[in-house]
Amino acid sequence: MARPSNGFLSALSAEDYELIRPHLRMIDLPHEAILVETGETLKRAYFPHRGVISLVVKLAKGEHVQVAMVGRDSLLGTLSTMGDACALNTAIVLVPGAASVMDLDRLRDAADQSSTLRTLLTRHGLAVYAQVQQTAGCNAAHPVESRLSRCLLHTHDLSGDYRLLLTQEAMAQMIGARRNSVSLVANTLQHANFIHYSRGHIQILNLDGLRQTACECYATVKAQYDRLLGPR
Repeated sequence: MARPSNGFLSALSAEDYELIRPHLRMIDLPHEAILVETGETLKRAYFPHRGVISLVVKLAKGEHVQVAMVGRDSLLGTLSTMGDACALNTAIVLVPGAASVMDLDRLRDAADQSSTLRTLLTRHGLAVYAQVQQTAGCNAAHPVESRLSRCLLHTHDLSGDYRLLLTQEAMAQMIGARRNSVSLVANTLQHANFIHYSRGHIQILNLDGLRQTACECYATVKAQYDRLLGPR
């Protein structure tokens, strides 16, 4: 049977895939759908085929800051299979698409039966953790223009799409900046012909230009993902 186009599912051995295959089902990921709120129990694991899920921290004064993204290369729910299923952040669909889902308890049972499945879940959890750490350092130390370029590149990688539906509010959450700063930087990137931006619609025109503008955090996170999730 052909595997779904998700990096985690594709990387499973035939035996491990068979442990979870009967429990998978397809769903749509509508734009801005909330998959779980902070403090709620995560009940399902999500394996995106298309689209991007944003992991967001909500602060007391109402600010929302993105700490990581999950796309077609991984899954939402890695660490919850190995410990507490209480969500540490809110998961929101940033880029609409589709995903395979299964009950988290079923995935946990499968991981209990297979050490190789547990190892792969751990490596995916570490990859997301590496992204969270790098994002924290990046938002604290790097210019807004570099941070936005990094996030646009990463969103493109995870979604596989050059056309993105991203409002100024969403981009502000992605990089921990104010909306007026995002507007100025988006205009700068547009004048450089790296992107075309209009009413929340972004078309990436020049990946190389964005890579030259992005800080080292884009390459650092990519290297960590390649190390942890690449062919073994």
